[in-house]
Amino acid sequence: MLSAASKPANASSSPSASVPAAAPVPGTASRLAGVASSPVREILALTARPEVISFAGGLPAPELFDVAGIRAAYDRVLAENPRQALQYSTTEGDPELRTAIAGRLAVRGLPTDADDLLITTGSQQALTLLTTALVEPGGVVLVEDPCYLAALQTFAFAGARVVPVPTDDQGVIPAALEEIAAREKPTLLYLVPTFQNPTGRTLPAERRAAVAGAAARHGFWIVEDDPYGELRYDGERVPWIAADPVAADRTVLLGSFSKVMAPGLRLGFLRAPAGLRRACVITKQAADLHTSSIDQAAAARYLRDSDLDAHVAGVRAAYQERRDAMLEGLPAALPEGSRWNRPDGGMFIWVTLPEGHDATALLKTAVGHEVAYVPGAPFFCGEPDPAAMRLSFTTHSAEEIREGLRRLAKTFA
Repeated sequence: MLSAASKPANASSSPSASVPAAAPVPGTASRLAGVASSPVREILALTARPEVISFAGGLPAPELFDVAGIRAAYDRVLAENPRQALQYSTTEGDPELRTAIAGRLAVRGLPTDADDLLITTGSQQALTLLTTALVEPGGVVLVEDPCYLAALQTFAFAGARVVPVPTDDQGVIPAALEEIAAREKPTLLYLVPTFQNPTGRTLPAERRAAVAGAAARHGFWIVEDDPYGELRYDGERVPWIAADPVAADRTVLLGSFSKVMAPGLRLGFLRAPAGLRRACVITKQAADLHTSSIDQAAAARYLRDSDLDAHVAGVRAAYQERRDAMLEGLPAALPEGSRWNRPDGGMFIWVTLPEGHDATALLKTAVGHEVAYVPGAPFFCGEPDPAAMRLSFTTHSAEEIREGLRRLAKTFA
C-alpha cells in the first residue's frame, strides 16, 4: 500500500476530485418501440386487492388444481429417476410426454406421432418460435379482430405488419379473409378457433374449411392456437383445422397444459410439418436449449398415473356452473341495450355496451365498487370498439360472481 509520501505526483489528495463522465450505454433495441405492455397484466396488478372481485384475468381456478396428483408425480420422478429428471435434455422434449400428447391428439381425431411434436415453455413460447422462424420484419401477419393480446405483442416484437381480418359472431368472415389474403400476400394467419380469447366465439366447421381453402389458394401458414378446446360445456367438438387434408401441410397446432393441468408448469407444445418443426427446434435451442426437464417428466408421469380426463371433467362442471351464473346475472347488471354471447366453453363472455358507453372510462368507477373487467378496445388490431368488454367467469365461485355482478351494476347506475 502506498503511503501518503509515496503517492504519485499527479494523484489527487481530495476524494471529491472530478471523474471523467462515462459514455452512455446503448439504448434498447428499436424492435421494442412498437410493443406495448399488456393492459390485462396492468389491470390485474391494479385489482390485486382481495376485496376486489375480478372478472379481468383469464386465470384457471387455483382451488381446482390437482395438487395431490401433481405432487405425487414429482415425488415419483425424483424417487425413481432423479439423475435424468434433473439433467439437461433434448430440445424436442421428453419422449414419454410427447408420446402421451400424441395419443391424446389422436383420440380427438388428429393422428399424431411423438416426432410430430416439439415441447415448449408454454404455448406462448411456441408462438414466439414460429414467429421467429417464419416472419421477416415487415412481413404480413393476419389476425382475427379482436385478437389475443399476447399474440399481438409477439408479432409487434418481430416487426411484422399485422393486418386485421373482420369478424362477426361466428369468428373470421371467409369472404373478408379471401380478399385480404389476395391483396396482402401474408406469411401466416393466427387464429384461436375454439372459445376464442377475448370473445369466447367458436369458428364453425364450414368456416374452418374456408380458412383451409384460403391458405391453400394463397399460400400462407395457419397457426391454430387451442388452449381452451378441452373446456367445452355445450355442443359437439368441432374438428381442428389441422385435421383438414386441404391445409395439413401448412397448419401448425399449438396446445397447452395451462388450462387443464396447471399454468405454473409452463408446458405447451406445437405440432407442425417436419421442415418448420425443425426450424423451430433450432430457434428454441437459441432461446432456452430445452423446456424444464423435471417439469416435463412430472407431467408425463402425471399423465401415466392419473386420469387427466376425469380431472378435466370436474373442472368443466365447475366452470359451466360459473358461466351459467354469469349469464343469468348479466341482464340485471348491464344497462339496457347491452349485448353478449353465450360461449359453448372456454373462459370468456364478450359484452358490447350500448352506444355512447366507454368501457375503458368506466373501469375506474367499477374498481371503485370493488369489481373489475377488461375493456375490449386493446384487443383490436383495427378500429377498436370502445363499448366492448371481456368478462372471465372461471376464477370465482357462482356466489362470488353474483355478488360481483351486483357491484358491476352500480357502475352504470
